[in-house]
Amino acid sequence: MIVNAPRPSHAQLRNLPIFSGCTQAQLDEIDSLADEVHIPAGRTLMAQGELGQEFALVVQGEADIVKDGRAVARIGPGAYFGEIALIDSVVRTASVVAVTDLVLEVIDRRGFNTLLDDVPTLPRSMLKGLAKRMAELESELHDLKAGQQ
Repeated sequence: MIVNAPRPSHAQLRNLPIFSGCTQAQLDEIDSLADEVHIPAGRTLMAQGELGQEFALVVQGEADIVKDGRAVARIGPGAYFGEIALIDSVVRTASVVAVTDLVLEVIDRRGFNTLLDDVPTLPRSMLKGLAKRMAELESELHDLKAGQQ
């Protein structure tokens, strides 16, 4: 029998680029911060222009990313948003609206800041993951620009 095994959704957290440079012990600490949250269809989870305070991973369901009143993308299981809010308070650049009932894993910035203080090697590990994520986004942007020409 395994005691304190991560929930299946935590396996998804562990595979995200932002956490890809983390050790097993660091991932265990991050798991301890994540709360499972259930959101009904139709609810706005995050609103464009509001201050970001949390990070969320979609475990089940779908949500629309809405920018300036227009849906620009639909996300589903494995997608995540708000990762920059873990590091700094920034204004949301888009809204997230539940299309179906959602199950999310959510980490708030206050708890995460406490973790950063308690595990001093974590920021370096996260920087590696963020660098990987930035490279992926740069590649996506390049592909989008090439498709518009």
